[in-house]
Amino acid sequence: MDISKLRNIGISAHIDSGKTTLTERILYYCKKIHRISEVKGKDGKGATMDSMELEKERGITISSAATNVEWNGYSINIIDTPGHVDFTIEVERALRVLDSAVLVLCAVGGVQSQTITVNRQLKRYKVPHLAFINKCDRIGANPYKVTKQLSEKLGYKAVLMQLPIGLEDKFEGIIDLVKQKAYYFDGPNGEVVSEGQIPYDYKEESIKMREMLIDVVSTYSDVLTESYLDGSETEELIYNAVRHGTLSLELTPVFIGSAFKNKGIQPLLDAVIRFLPDPSEIQNNAVLLESKKDGFTDTIELKPDPDLPPVALVFKLEDGPYGQLSFLRIYQGSIKKGSEIINVRNNKRIRIGRLLKMHADEMEEMNMAVCGDIVALFGVDCESGDTFSNYPEPVSLTDIHIPDPVISLAIFPEDKKSEENLAKAINRFTKEDPTFKCYVDPESKETIIKGMGELHLDVYIERMRREYNVKIHTGKPQVAYRETISKSVPFDYTHKKQTGGAGQYARIAGIIEPSPELDYEFIDEIKGGVIPREYLSSCDKGFKEAMEKGPVIGFPLTNIKVIINDGNTHPVDSSDMAFRVAARDALKINISKAGPQILEPVMSVTVETPSEFQGVIYSSLKQRRGIIVSTTEDDTFTRIDAEVPLSELFGYATVLRSITQGKAAYTMEFHHYSRVPLQIGEKIIKQYSKSK
Repeated sequence: MDISKLRNIGISAHIDSGKTTLTERILYYCKKIHRISEVKGKDGKGATMDSMELEKERGITISSAATNVEWNGYSINIIDTPGHVDFTIEVERALRVLDSAVLVLCAVGGVQSQTITVNRQLKRYKVPHLAFINKCDRIGANPYKVTKQLSEKLGYKAVLMQLPIGLEDKFEGIIDLVKQKAYYFDGPNGEVVSEGQIPYDYKEESIKMREMLIDVVSTYSDVLTESYLDGSETEELIYNAVRHGTLSLELTPVFIGSAFKNKGIQPLLDAVIRFLPDPSEIQNNAVLLESKKDGFTDTIELKPDPDLPPVALVFKLEDGPYGQLSFLRIYQGSIKKGSEIINVRNNKRIRIGRLLKMHADEMEEMNMAVCGDIVALFGVDCESGDTFSNYPEPVSLTDIHIPDPVISLAIFPEDKKSEENLAKAINRFTKEDPTFKCYVDPESKETIIKGMGELHLDVYIERMRREYNVKIHTGKPQVAYRETISKSVPFDYTHKKQTGGAGQYARIAGIIEPSPELDYEFIDEIKGGVIPREYLSSCDKGFKEAMEKGPVIGFPLTNIKVIINDGNTHPVDSSDMAFRVAARDALKINISKAGPQILEPVMSVTVETPSEFQGVIYSSLKQRRGIIVSTTEDDTFTRIDAEVPLSELFGYATVLRSITQGKAAYTMEFHHYSRVPLQIGEKIIKQYSKSK
């Protein structure tokens, strides 16, 4: 396969921007499917990429799905990702392994809360992307406003590549600003693309917008600048400049259309091929594991050459009835069916039994996959984030960013059979999803599950019931509180233990103080070697151990700095264990003197509502200790951004539906931890002391 004819793209967006509908059209126009199904279709089939029963019922994407299509001689690997922030790990791992992305926006809603989250993820993994403004057929559609928001809210240099011919129910087609041609999408499903002259009413505007486009993109090409000044610019020169700006992450070309009305999809596919990179144009590095010197680790650049030793990253697992499916992206070399490869984490050799190309939940057998490809292996024992490699030295690819869970729930199986099935379900789900966690509370002996939000936990509980036949009750949702300190306190602690043989002795002294910027800081100010170097890492481990449980309600401690500046050792009785225990006990004993306080997660909440309900929504948010951050009014619609403690948001979806006749919707994501007000803190302490 010619690697220059391969594209790996992710489709990402805010909830209900039309990602899955867009992917369905791409599959249809690329002849991967022969019939279009809708996300909430009357046939009950649901969109191709939403293969899970729950996805079809709820009309949302829960798990990212991979597929591969052919367009004009190019091969495109596509991953359709969820929009809900509860399933943000799916977007994280998709963008970690993809070379580029299509950012989908609603022509009415524009840049919304989850768009901002996706933008952060695109920047974190340095992913070149283009934007597609969808739903231009909806009432209130305004692609010009959305393009302006891309620049103002996300800091993009966004440039329109197309103009709409009509909007809302009069949306007929698009004008290509580079070619200065009009395109219409005819036939039962928009499969017939017809080219024509620009309508007279749009001629003046299209010439003006083309000049603006060239003015912006000419900064990426001196040749284009010179050609434009003497009137000899060509389409190819403009395309090259746009491509250069996109790959440098400085420019975002913007395309428009309506996936539901089958308009604008084919030009978007042309743009994916024309402007987004192939795997050889993206630099990928791996870490040499045995090269650490002076705190630095050597890296090697991976080359997309099928003849070099293979290096691949496992980015997603699916544990099905017939075994584990491991999704991996190959960065270097090639993998053949029947060959062997090493899992770098545990140094185990793995034999490649079945090599698969995925199309949603369908599989296609392969004999060989090369660098740049996204494939799946069947029946291989591994974990998400593992590196597979036959490189001469042990190398590792950087892992995926995993956000911390913010909500927990106690679950109670009804009978012994359910208890056994629950253990199987939890084992599978925690392996597949690193943001879904489970543990048994050592005091109450309850099974606690933790996740990213109410919807996240609801989906897993429903899957336990359906897929594993678990009869289950749930307790009240619990917030993932944290504890911190408000003042500095000195400590001087000696750990002595004398038994028949060698005893334990360690003395440490220093200061415990607040650290607003970091979760935990350990600072070594030991002078004169009063504590030998080899014991300091044990002190660090001991302090970290003590931070697992705070003194107020038993939640983990955060934002703490420990400075160690004095101590003492015994020639016989001092050991790593003695200093670890001394550090742990020193923090536990002295933390209560440092003004411990409870911290609660505060969520960034966005409510979108008809303007008539603005007042009641303000009241409802303020009743929940919310702070209104901003309000944006647009004709008859209002968007309210607020920061609200998570503990006040349980059941808010029902309240919102009730006070707005079901016309408003809200989204939320974790924003920061904040100190709990005194009165609320007292209630929380009472609540947790009762549960103990």
